[in-house]
Amino acid sequence: MSNFIPLEKDIEMTTLYRQQREVILADQFKNKNILVRSEVFSRAQVEKLLAKPECQQLRIYYGMDPDLAVHALLVAVDGANVDIITSFPAASNSQHEEILEEAHRCPPHCPPASPLNA
Repeated sequence: MSNFIPLEKDIEMTTLYRQQREVILADQFKNKNILVRSEVFSRAQVEKLLAKPECQQLRIYYGMDPDLAVHALLVAVDGANVDIITSFPAASNSQHEEILEEAHRCPPHCPPASPLNA
C-alpha cells in the first residue's frame, strides 16, 4: 500500500519527472503543458471525500481535457478497494461531490520554489 517516503527520494522523483515530462511526449504535444507538474486541491474538498461513509483511502485517476491536458481526479475508496460513486450515469440532480478535479494546475498556477519544484 502507500508509504511515506524520504524527502530525498521525493526530490529525485520530482526532478526526474520535470526533466523528462516533455522529452517523453511526441513532438506535436511538446510545450503545450499537457503533462502537469503539480496540482493543488483544497482541504475542504478533500475532507468531503474522506468524510464519505466507508471511505478508507483516496484513489487518483488521471484524465484528459479536450485540450489534451492531463488532470488528477480524486475519488473516495472503501475498505474493499471499490470506488465510492453512485451508479452511472449520475442523476441530473446529483451534487457532484464524488470525484474531485478542477484543481489549480502547475503550469500555469505554480507554487513558490521548493526542493520539490526547483
